[in-house]
Amino acid sequence: MLINDLFQETSSALLANKARSGLTILGIVIGIGSVIAMISVGQGAQSSIQSNIEALGSNLIMVMPGAQRSFGTQVQMQRGSAQTLTLEDAEAIAAEVDTVKAVAPQTSGRYQVTAKGTNTNTSVTGITPSYLEVRNLEIDSGSFISEQNVSKTAKVAVIGPTVSEDLFGEGADPVGQTIRINKINFKVIGVTKSKGGSGMTNQDDIILIPVSTAQQFLTGNKYVSTIYVSAIDQDSMTEAQNDITSLLLSRHNVSVADFSIMNQSDIIASASSITNTLTILLGAIAGISLVVGGIGIMNMMLTTVTERTREIGLRKAIGAKKKDISSQFLVEAVMLTFIGGIVGIVLGWVLAWGVSYFGSITTKVSITSILLAVGVSAAIGIIFGYYPARKASKLNPIEALRYE
Repeated sequence: MLINDLFQETSSALLANKARSGLTILGIVIGIGSVIAMISVGQGAQSSIQSNIEALGSNLIMVMPGAQRSFGTQVQMQRGSAQTLTLEDAEAIAAEVDTVKAVAPQTSGRYQVTAKGTNTNTSVTGITPSYLEVRNLEIDSGSFISEQNVSKTAKVAVIGPTVSEDLFGEGADPVGQTIRINKINFKVIGVTKSKGGSGMTNQDDIILIPVSTAQQFLTGNKYVSTIYVSAIDQDSMTEAQNDITSLLLSRHNVSVADFSIMNQSDIIASASSITNTLTILLGAIAGISLVVGGIGIMNMMLTTVTERTREIGLRKAIGAKKKDISSQFLVEAVMLTFIGGIVGIVLGWVLAWGVSYFGSITTKVSITSILLAVGVSAAIGIIFGYYPARKASKLNPIEALRYE
């Protein structure tokens, strides 16, 4: 049978029962569309998390107080809950570790902040001037916290654009205005440029004050919550991490670390692992609908074989071979899934766009997911169309001609 004839016969057979063919295609459309949409949500989440982590700074190493150690059922010193790091530790890292470019200790907490009858609950972070370089911040207006501000325990603040909008309104210039943190007046000296983010990781929803001021008036102690370290380059991060570990073990006079160190690459790798698992899970759940669609194709093709038994018998009687019969029914199944796959790709893209636009969730439709959808749809057509095609090709022509 010529290829042209084969496709003509296939088209005629599918158009002969439009409603049945349409419903069968619909099952594949829903399956393919769901898979693409779900994978796009997972990949979008991975991309968003990675960009947020990278926005924290370049070649970043984070030193946090406390290390989780388990002894049987007992867990001691949960990471971040202990107070073991000081400004002196940060100064020692900057002075003694050669692979370090800049060091930025910080102490942070959430406080209710008021200004001119407005208020917001936001993160207030005590910092040093090197925070600007280490965290890749830029000033949009005003100035940044200086060494003089730190040494004099000045009550000054640099605020993010979200805080500026919450407290002073959109388009207002807050530089020179006064805000109250923990019932203490602070003068706004600058506003940072927007970096984006959401929830607890929103770097625009933040207030920065001198670390000495934060320790004296907010936390009431000498400890810091995190020490951010910027290595001189990507290749030096492991060496810098090892040198910092050795230095702090010596300074704290301990054999087992009372601090934890993580670098940017570790965090990205951990986040990617979680989001990859999420993507696979979402794809697998959506893939169930593909199996259902495949079963629908098999059901339709088996019904078609039964309805066209006499036609098959006639074709075989005038010389059609087994491979001609099986090819015809197999191509019908593949064409159904191919049409469903194309429409499903469009539906998946529209669903991904809709989730991103209306649900404020980042989505990312990749070429890989589209190629996967096309490949899966073709595989479904072949796998679920093979049995009905094989059954049709094995029909006895004499018995088929007698079929009522």
